[in-house]
Amino acid sequence: MRIIANIPHPKITINIFSMNDKYQIQFLAGNMEQTFKIAHNEVNGVEGIQKLVDEAFLQKVLERFNEMYLSLKETKERLNSGTNNLKSEI
Repeated sequence: MRIIANIPHPKITINIFSMNDKYQIQFLAGNMEQTFKIAHNEVNGVEGIQKLVDEAFLQKVLERFNEMYLSLKETKERLNSGTNNLKSEI
């Protein structure tokens, strides 16, 4: 897998990889990651991916990052409050 491009964004890192006839679009925010895989023949190279990653798509990605953050935060708070002992359930 090799990185072929980056899409600039003020809040997150967006990397585009190419591997096995697929592009992978990686979105990074802190310690969270979202990855989408798209076949090479579905888009017209990096330009096609840049068109795909429009404002509406990015808004959904950012909302999902917020949901991921809140989910992890709530879980940590629940575990720290002692109401759920994860080790005893494993």
